[in-house]
Amino acid sequence: MFGVADYGAFVAAIVLFLAIPGPGNLALITSTGKGGLRGGMAATLGVIAGDQVLMWMAVAGVAALLAAWPPAFHAVQWLGAAYLAWLGFRMLTAKPGSAPVLNIRPRQYFQQAAAITLLNPKAIVFYMAFFPLFVDPVHHQGLLTFGVMAATIAALTLAYGVIVVLLTHFLAERLRANPVIVRGLEKLAGVFLIGFGLKLALTK
Repeated sequence: MFGVADYGAFVAAIVLFLAIPGPGNLALITSTGKGGLRGGMAATLGVIAGDQVLMWMAVAGVAALLAAWPPAFHAVQWLGAAYLAWLGFRMLTAKPGSAPVLNIRPRQYFQQAAAITLLNPKAIVFYMAFFPLFVDPVHHQGLLTFGVMAATIAALTLAYGVIVVLLTHFLAERLRANPVIVRGLEKLAGVFLIGFGLKLALTK
């Protein structure tokens, strides 16, 4: 299909990767908890936008440049780690009644999720290694093949995001009646963000 080898396996692999816990999933959940459906959907679009930038950077060979020049790769890696840890620290230290760490405007939820996605340089290398696995060398159609793959990933991410946002919103509506649980979940999200930041910083 458009030069994509085993399209069904490609779709299955993307769904599996989407379900793996990570900063992107956490951004969707926390944005929905704070901003409702609008915040969650804005974050979903932010994740999609960040992924699309990383995918086309990988296609353009940026991953090879980062691999060839380790200082650049590690600089972006540490920047991403610091950003995640900073968000997590703010969540941990936020006092009851204070302004939310993740802002309430949809545009800011979009920017927050896009930044979290973009500040993960390993994603570029992942796409660089992942795409060739599903490119049919005989029927490859150049940019059209990569375009179909990128569009598929965007569509699957949107569908996955809608499901996560709706489930989170459904649960959040019932949890808001108990502010103690809400504060506890926010602290837990902060711990996970710091953990993701440390993992990114320590991974070589």
